[in-house]
Amino acid sequence: MATGEIDEAALAVKFAAMRQVLNERQWRVYLGSEANALGHGGIAAVARASGAAQGTVAAGAEEVRDPEALAGLAAGRARRGGAGRPRAEGTPGLKNELDALLEEGRRGDPMSVVTWNILSLRDIARQMALRGFPVSKDTIARLMHDDGYSLQGMAKVLEGTQHEDRDLQFGNINAEIALALEDGEPVISIDGKKKEKIGAYGRGGTSWRPAGDPVRVRSHDFPDKNGIVITPYGIYDIAANRGFVSVGTSHDTAAFAVTAIRLWWQEEGSFRYPHATRLLITCDAGGSNSIRGRLWKDQLAVLAAETGLRIEVMHFPPGTSKWNKVEHRLFCHITRTWKARPLANIDDAVAGIAATVTSQGLKCCPVRDDRDYPDGVKVSDQRMKHLEDRVIERRPFHGEWNYAVLPVPRPGPEPEPGPARPARVPQDTLNHPALTGMPAADLTAAAEDLRAPFEARLQLNYRIRSGPRATAPRSSTPSGNRRLDVTDHLLALRLRRHLNLPAAAIGALLGVSGAAVSHALTLAAGLLTAARITLPDPPPPENLPRTPAELTAYAAAAGSSLTIPENGHKMPDRFFARKSKSSATRPKQPTN
Repeated sequence: MATGEIDEAALAVKFAAMRQVLNERQWRVYLGSEANALGHGGIAAVARASGAAQGTVAAGAEEVRDPEALAGLAAGRARRGGAGRPRAEGTPGLKNELDALLEEGRRGDPMSVVTWNILSLRDIARQMALRGFPVSKDTIARLMHDDGYSLQGMAKVLEGTQHEDRDLQFGNINAEIALALEDGEPVISIDGKKKEKIGAYGRGGTSWRPAGDPVRVRSHDFPDKNGIVITPYGIYDIAANRGFVSVGTSHDTAAFAVTAIRLWWQEEGSFRYPHATRLLITCDAGGSNSIRGRLWKDQLAVLAAETGLRIEVMHFPPGTSKWNKVEHRLFCHITRTWKARPLANIDDAVAGIAATVTSQGLKCCPVRDDRDYPDGVKVSDQRMKHLEDRVIERRPFHGEWNYAVLPVPRPGPEPEPGPARPARVPQDTLNHPALTGMPAADLTAAAEDLRAPFEARLQLNYRIRSGPRATAPRSSTPSGNRRLDVTDHLLALRLRRHLNLPAAAIGALLGVSGAAVSHALTLAAGLLTAARITLPDPPPPENLPRTPAELTAYAAAAGSSLTIPENGHKMPDRFFARKSKSSATRPKQPTN
């Protein structure tokens, strides 16, 4: 074909369309094939129509005649084999020097599959240039990729020490949940959410707003000295797919946690489960609902008694709280609702929780709890013993994780018998003229005259010490010690004055201590003086008894069946009484 007959305009249209879909090599070969097809003058015509240089068209025409060049084109090469600048990876010694540098910055267990490096690509490139290998960071990246390195973030998958019975506990929890749901009993998952600062503080996430008009918040997150911090405590109803959140403004204590459960039961649970007999709670092992928390169990016992429910608690093993359903069924959606919006006040936080919904039908009911929950409340050992003995029912498998709190305490054990009351000699036996030195009727009459002032004196003593007495005086104290009445006081006084018995010996006869006898002697003498009563004071016997055996022999000779108690207070082996009738050895008589 002659060049005068070539329609260069048509070629220009065709070349403009093909140029958009061909790479450099393909474009060159295509132009060469068109030039060869046109014959003589084709190279110049194709160059004018395409706008390419004649040398480029001529090179393309030569490649069309070369089978090896066309084979390289079919393999996807843009240039001939060996063309272009040599790759830096082939530099001798570069790979060994890079490996040594990476080894210096390597972290992790060398025997582990996972290792990482603390140096950036630019740091590595600068270090390699100082070692005589000026390579770019892109070359470093290619070499590191070849060695298995890649840019990766951290994965939160390490769980720490795992309990050997962790899987068994998970199985137990799942089985108990299934049984409770089948029986129509309520099952809730509970936990405390992260505390949140109230104010114009920044939060993560983004939201759609007019361009150039972001929500303006504080430039720092330092809390104010008098700022408010809220503690959301979540309760997730597994069967109903409903969330309940108590937003507290005080401390995150066990009392606050149980109050949140109480509010849920009053607001929702009792209406949703009117025939419930038990409540299954799943929770983690720490925080306000800790497995070691005394206040947690104490408050649960109060709640069980109020609601009449058997409250069953199953804790997740330590370190596995993320498996608690409230975390990924409720808290994550609340965080999503709160994202990119500051919690200016408590009502904003509550409104955000109320607006939390999901496509799966989740709805949330928030309540605000402004009660004060003081921190550091202690539960006594006696209270815990009562709970463990009568209220808490622990399961055989890990009772510290799995237990029930009964609404009605179990019957308590029979009370242990108190100490036996010390034995004593009956008043009728001691009220003998040979022992008291006066007729029995006179001592009884004197006791009746002193009964009223004696009771008044006791009332006065109680009022001074601990308030008025509500009941009549008891015959013995809770510890088993005997109380002396007015007749005993007069008997003690007469035994002391007539037989000169020591206080310890009189105490053994009356079943009290020697100190009680000393007090009784003083009180009886004072009452007689105040009442102006004078008791007969005959001379003592010729031979005063000095031992317990002499005392019993003396009483037997006078016709009294006196027997010293064996299980009472110890009788002295020897009395410190003289065998003299001198008045110096006898107690001084009270004056009228």
